[in-house]
Amino acid sequence: MKIRIAPMPPAFLERAWEHGIDDQGQTVRRLRSLEGGEPCRDVLRGARSGEEFILARFCPFEHPGPYKEYGPVFVLSEPAYETVVRDALPLPKGGPDDYFGDRFVLRAYSHGGDILDGELVWSVEAMTNSVAGSRMHRGEITQAHRLRASV
Repeated sequence: MKIRIAPMPPAFLERAWEHGIDDQGQTVRRLRSLEGGEPCRDVLRGARSGEEFILARFCPFEHPGPYKEYGPVFVLSEPAYETVVRDALPLPKGGPDDYFGDRFVLRAYSHGGDILDGELVWSVEAMTNSVAGSRMHRGEITQAHRLRASV
């Protein structure tokens, strides 16, 4: 199975960075990480202590539908010119800038944008022992979204 983590849309990032506006036309929040760990979606890692970031509303869906939703997203406050691995899940390695925690919610979507499955998974089992991971392996879904879970 091939995984590809789509980058944040350049238009969203430009609007947030340069104009301070998110996907719902609201003003973004510009913050500085006190301890690090905020999951920055643009670089697929946690913010580092003292690093500036943006909290904004974002919609990953391109087409209308009943499951199209907006949610909070963290991105760095300016472009980062660093290598981002997008062909594997950014599973935790036990470091302060891990993107995922030990557990997270993985939701699987059909080609039409309907939710097929959603479950709280341990990160080490996300692609092997989860329903959504199994569906991805079989090619039944085109998108999977993760939600941070603190349990």
